[in-house]
Formats: sequence, structure tokens, C-alpha cells
Amino acid sequence: MTSQSSDGVVRRSIGDTVATQATSSPNVDDNAASTAPAVGAKTELKEAYTQGKRNFEIVSLSSFLLLKAVVLCYLGYHWRMANPIWVLTYMLGGILAADFLSGVVHWLCDSYGSVNMPVFGKAFIRSFREHHVDPTAITRHDVIECNADSCMTMVPVLGFMCYNFALYDDDIIQPRYHLFVLLSWLAFFVAFTNQFHKWSHTYGEVPKWVEVLQDYHVILPKKHHKVHHVAPHATYFCITTGWLNHPLEYIGFWTAIEAGIQLTTGYRAREDDLSWASKPK
Repeated sequence: MTSQSSDGVVRRSIGDTVATQATSSPNVDDNAASTAPAVGAKTELKEAYTQGKRNFEIVSLSSFLLLKAVVLCYLGYHWRMANPIWVLTYMLGGILAADFLSGVVHWLCDSYGSVNMPVFGKAFIRSFREHHVDPTAITRHDVIECNADSCMTMVPVLGFMCYNFALYDDDIIQPRYHLFVLLSWLAFFVAFTNQFHKWSHTYGEVPKWVEVLQDYHVILPKKHHKVHHVAPHATYFCITTGWLNHPLEYIGFWTAIEAGIQLTTGYRAREDDLSWASKPK
């Protein structure tokens, strides 16, 4: 549930916690907006990034690029669209779907799970914990560490499309072609989601065209994303464009799901995340 006070501050009730987002200040520092980061936690989480994880990221990114290239070739071969406006329509659909999926994944990994979970913890949860302990760490990640996990999530989608293109003739592909165009746009924007996220934390080192896209809220703006980085990091989870953040907060989407999970399982959201933020230096 959200409410806005007369001083322009958005307050959201989450169980017994009230998250306060100072949306009126565009100059809040990322680290200052978070709970005081513990140096020990920074080091521990950074060192948990292993060579095995790096190798997996390289395979994921390479697989995505290969499959995406194949899909684009097949889409060109089967092109029959009489009205190109459909391409733009599906592009918009891909953006909205990517923004929503980024929110679901971000919310899930921020709110539940632990770094100590077998396999999944260090492979995926670790980076979310590191980001709240050290929000600017992402700006020091190279293209592989920054984007490979996002690309990995779309490998099955692209593989499904390649399977259809390779197995079926054009008369079977055509009824599915519009779906494949939508999925192709979805894969593109999901793949770039964490790059947009990285740019929202990067100051003075991004190309001018990126700043223009941020200023017009085509991709995730800096000021918009700062809202998420106010502890306990319980709001504004969508990070592709952030277009869906306000509508989802308005209807209490995340709060309702968290309340349902707590009611049925007793598990409170973000307990592990807050424990990392409170670690001593």
C-alpha cells in the first residue's frame, strides 16, 4: 500500500516496516541512499565471484549471441509482414514484457533466498546482495559480468524459436511469426536490462545518447532508480525502463504478494538482504 505526504515523500507499508522514498531529491548518492555498507560484506561478496561462475557467464553470453543471430536470419527469411507498424507494436510489447520480467526477477532475488543456497545462491543471489551493500560495484563490472545472466535467461526462448524455424516449413511458421517477432524483441530488451541498470548508476561516463534516453525515460533513469536504493529496497523493482514501477506500486502488487507469502509460509521478505546490509565493517 502506498501513500504520499505533503512533503512529496512516498511511504509504503510492508508488514511492520515503513519504506520511505525521497523522490523529490535528484542528487541522493547511491551509497548514502542505502543502509551503511559494511566493508567486510563488500569483500566477502566480491570474493564469492568465482572462475566457475565466470566460465558459465561466457558460455551464456556466447550462446545468446549465436542463437540471436540465427533467429534474426530466420525472421528475415520468413518475413511476410505487409504492415511494418506491427514491428513497432511488438517492440513496445517486448519492452513492457521485459520491464515486468525484470521486476519479477529483481523482486524475487532481492526478497527471498540466500547466498548460502546450494548452487543458486552464489551463482545468482550473491550479485543482488552485493548490489545493495555496494551499489556502485556494478559500474566496475565488464560487459560479461554485467550482462551474461540476463542473456542466459533468454537462451531457452531463443532455442525454442530456432527449434521451430529449423523443424517447420513456412506455412507452419507464418501463423506463429508475430509471436516470434514479439519474443525476439523481448529477448533483446531482457538482454540489455542490466546494461540499462548499470548506466543508471554511472555518472559522467556514459555516452550522450544514453543520457538523452534516460532523460526522456526511454530506458531506466538515474533519479527514478534511486527510489529503489532507499532501505529496505522494497519498491521500484522494474529496471529495464521502469515504466511499470508506478502502476505496480499504485495497486500494491509486490506488497500483496509478500503478504500472501508471509501469511502462508511465515517467511518475511528481505530478511537475508537486510542481514547483509547490517554486517559490521
